[in-house]
Amino acid sequence: MTLSTILSYGLLPWSVSISVAQGQSEWKPGDGHSPLVVSEVLSGLDHPWAMAFLPDGSGVLITERPGHLHLWQRATGLSEPIKGVPDVYAHSQGGLLDVALSPDFDQNRLVYLSYAEKDGQGHAGTAVGYGRLSNDSRRLENFTVIFHQEPKLSTGAHFGSRLVFSQEGYLFIALGENNRRSTSQDLDKLQGKVVRLHADGSIPVDNPFVDNKKARPEIWSYGHRNQQGAALNPWTGALWTHEHGPRGGDEINIPQAGKNYGWPLATYGINYSGLRIPEAEGTHRQGTEQPHYYWRVSPAISGMAFYDADLFPAWQHSVFIGALKEQALIRLTLKGDKIVGEERFLEDRSERIRDVRVGPDGYVYVLTDEAAGKLLKIGLQQ
Repeated sequence: MTLSTILSYGLLPWSVSISVAQGQSEWKPGDGHSPLVVSEVLSGLDHPWAMAFLPDGSGVLITERPGHLHLWQRATGLSEPIKGVPDVYAHSQGGLLDVALSPDFDQNRLVYLSYAEKDGQGHAGTAVGYGRLSNDSRRLENFTVIFHQEPKLSTGAHFGSRLVFSQEGYLFIALGENNRRSTSQDLDKLQGKVVRLHADGSIPVDNPFVDNKKARPEIWSYGHRNQQGAALNPWTGALWTHEHGPRGGDEINIPQAGKNYGWPLATYGINYSGLRIPEAEGTHRQGTEQPHYYWRVSPAISGMAFYDADLFPAWQHSVFIGALKEQALIRLTLKGDKIVGEERFLEDRSERIRDVRVGPDGYVYVLTDEAAGKLLKIGLQQ
């Protein structure tokens, strides 16, 4: 339901100094900021995972992890579940995950979904497909699966996943490693990879491993852990992704073709038991890329959105990221590609932030990952 309550919050009075060589943040006291204005637009969602704004302000598509896709419109509220969504493996971290619109949505009305699917042996992996949103927005027509993560290795963990279209129309899929660490380094498997496809699921001929008979031709980059954030930098056109570390070591990467991002051979995290990662050689390993930015203590990051709207100039050249464990909205300030500041919002709400998007109105929108999850609209007091 729609709530009329508008809550104002003061931002945490912190500024951040950055270790450029390692990309790690170091907190120190700073100046205060203008207060946030937070509106609860919608509540009662069942563990919402992702959202996509339809053009011309015609609504927001929202996925719920148990397997439902809804359309929220200001005039009519939340729709009944849209029909035609594929069956999903809704177990532990699995279910209906990301949603993205075709770059040509105005002409073809195609909606892309990522989700967990199960095989006959009880294992699961990530799948991606698309369907046409009917003119009345009640159905996904002719849903077609274009990608299966192979082999299927998950029993409920580390599916990823995020969907991002490049400026050239390529589809990037950021995947988890199904909690099977070593598979991130295996080029014959699709765990722990960023994949690049054409919009119809075919493989671009210039993918970095397309001529390697021992590698999957879909692979763009590898050595990732559990990627739950991805977005296109609007100023450079480059793909940015982020991933959960284990106990520590959440990181941001700018994946380049054919590069190895280290997991589990190099990491800033340790095992949940407190012991080192067995395969890790330390924080660095020859032949692997260092993260663009990382956290020694894991916020458990999810969702990513660059702020390029005009409404709030103070947020220009920022990237917003949700935090699940630390229950916050993180804003990173950019100077070019360099991250030069970090601050955190919404910590006093004690809600897990699953997805972050910038709306066409210039406000930041987040989904909270709860049994009665919310859609929040966030701006600065003007």
